[in-house]
Amino acid sequence: MSTDSTVYIAGAGVISAIGNNVAEHLVAFKDEKAGMAGITLLDTIHKDKLPVAEVKLTNEELIEITGLREHNSRTALLSLAAAQEALADAGIPYFKTLRTGFISANTVGGMDRSEDFFVKFLADNSKGKLKNVYDHECGSMTETVADKLGISDFITTISTACSSSANAIFYGARLIRNDVLDVVVAGGADALTKFTLNGFNTLMILDEAFCKPFDENRKGLNLGEGAGYVVLVSDKIAKTLNKPLYCKLSGYNNSNDAYHQTASSPDGTGSYMAMQGALKKSGLQPSDISYINLHGTGTPNNDSAEGTAVKRVFDPVYPPMSSTKSFTGHTLGASGGVEAVFSALAIKHKIIYPNLRFETRMNELSFEPEKKFLTDQPVNHVMSNSFGFGGNCTSLIFSAV
Repeated sequence: MSTDSTVYIAGAGVISAIGNNVAEHLVAFKDEKAGMAGITLLDTIHKDKLPVAEVKLTNEELIEITGLREHNSRTALLSLAAAQEALADAGIPYFKTLRTGFISANTVGGMDRSEDFFVKFLADNSKGKLKNVYDHECGSMTETVADKLGISDFITTISTACSSSANAIFYGARLIRNDVLDVVVAGGADALTKFTLNGFNTLMILDEAFCKPFDENRKGLNLGEGAGYVVLVSDKIAKTLNKPLYCKLSGYNNSNDAYHQTASSPDGTGSYMAMQGALKKSGLQPSDISYINLHGTGTPNNDSAEGTAVKRVFDPVYPPMSSTKSFTGHTLGASGGVEAVFSALAIKHKIIYPNLRFETRMNELSFEPEKKFLTDQPVNHVMSNSFGFGGNCTSLIFSAV
């Protein structure tokens, strides 16, 4: 292990329905402007029925921004857009001389291209471009983006549902802490696909209106898409940089309650273990946490389970908390990375995000999320929750430096 095992966040990049970069996201939060709208990019039977949070760029526009070739998946395009921003933001001049890694998460891979292929192929099996299914699997996205970033020392993909990119971040941190790598670009990406939309609709957990996380009258989630990455650096590298660091990653934990394939345990066992484990790793007490970025999907099951776990950890004194999915929708495998960026920004800019459309406190809880965008706040420690299918629950804690 390295002599100083502190891992710092030196750069951040994000793209979602509320912005194409960090600066645009900060404006959207300040203006309390959500990204949900009717479906415009997907050719789906749900087009006029279900709101989603689409990135407001076509594939052609993303290709122009990233320089990727036309046949690449939208997931790869989103991934590269955010990862490029994060690396540029970090400003590591001797990057190519270091031991570098790219740890990226996604859950759909090249599904969007595969869907296009099969529509044409099933109508006429002499039609359809095979290159659209060549890069179907999740790992292809990571390899494509790593190549464009110039990273080859360590490349891997994590796919653990909604906790995927949170797990990617703390895996990257462990590699740095154990002196395997110097710098890791970590996070994740996911694009909207018909497969995803149909699957979640089958589970009957999509809201036909804009989602209301942690509201007593919540009915479900809105699917979103996007990508979020942070640049993790060792203490040694941090000391050589000419720009201020965002924060450090002080705590992390992944736990699994093994309760159900898709539902959280009613008592929030996995969520509780993840939060408690992250606090223990960081050496902090619940009272030290300045803000919680809730997983907060807006489904009856998730919010009840997470709320129960939050009560168990923090009662009777609760920090400000909110679900930024009320802005971005649920970006699935990207959510942990996107919200890690939001957590780092909360510390850097001393802000707390609002939980849009909240009206009524949940009956079983004695707390409620923040309703307004707050500035000049004492934000020193942020807990970010990412709880996925199969009971895969991860909490990250970011701390000021």
